[in-house]
Amino acid sequence: MHPAISGAITGFIVAIVLFAFDYLMLRRAAAERAQKNHKTVVEFDQTERSRMHSLFRFLLGLPVLFAIGNWMLSKA
Repeated sequence: MHPAISGAITGFIVAIVLFAFDYLMLRRAAAERAQKNHKTVVEFDQTERSRMHSLFRFLLGLPVLFAIGNWMLSKA
């Protein structure tokens, strides 16, 4: 398998894991805040939404960066 493809696959897996971990942590914090404020609906506030959007935009480029890095390391 070409090193760039294996790097892209690795980067994609890392991106999914990072996104899932961050989402679960934010969801837990939002649930605790909703319970503290005696609300039944758990929702993200504006700061958490913008954090998720910026993380998503970063993670879109992560497979490309991993592919380039893995390709350059295999050339050396």
